[in-house]
Amino acid sequence: MKKVIIAEGKTTTEAINNGLKQLNTTKENVTIKVLEEEKRMFFSILTPRVVKVEMTLKEKEEKPEPVKKERKKIKLSEEDQQKGKENVEEFLKKITKHFEGETTYTVQATEEGLNIDIMNKNLGFLIGYRGDTLYAFQDILSSVASKGTSNRVRVILDIEKYKAKREKTLEDLATRMAKIVIRTRKEIKLEPMKPYERKIIHTKLQENNKVETKSIGEEPHRRIVISLKK
Repeated sequence: MKKVIIAEGKTTTEAINNGLKQLNTTKENVTIKVLEEEKRMFFSILTPRVVKVEMTLKEKEEKPEPVKKERKKIKLSEEDQQKGKENVEEFLKKITKHFEGETTYTVQATEEGLNIDIMNKNLGFLIGYRGDTLYAFQDILSSVASKGTSNRVRVILDIEKYKAKREKTLEDLATRMAKIVIRTRKEIKLEPMKPYERKIIHTKLQENNKVETKSIGEEPHRRIVISLKK
């Protein structure tokens, strides 16, 4: 919803400046319409002149979700697969000794990279807030795996099946929010999310013929808006 205010001043400039202060913005971000300008007549010299302006805060331009260029897939040779797997297994063998509780892991090598699953109920710290630490650790493992290989080894890491659980949570959220939008006929803005999380929401609601989604804002505050289809 657009924000509209009425500002007053002794002059048009003063009225505009007062309005800009109220909106805490600059002139480029508003549209201005002079509503009323009381002029002093001969018999009202002592009456102060008042100018009223209507100021509407412009909505920020909504940018579509950027289309990422698909990376050229590199098929790893058997030598690179084996080397990458050995690198990671050696690294995990050393580091998991310091984890509390029993830790098990599997490392599967494919032409696309390594799929790693780590199981330990005490590894919440390695997942972090909404997977921040997990994805950082995934990058570290990719660097470890790529040591001594002819191509970079891509690593897909999951800990305690976090990714599957998070995907299910986001899909359920998308379904619930879509129902609210349909019932109230009002759009809903979700909280800021990471690109891969927004993709889950967009994908889930593509199958809904009553609502549509778009992303607004700049990273890291970019968020999804769910609204009725026009």
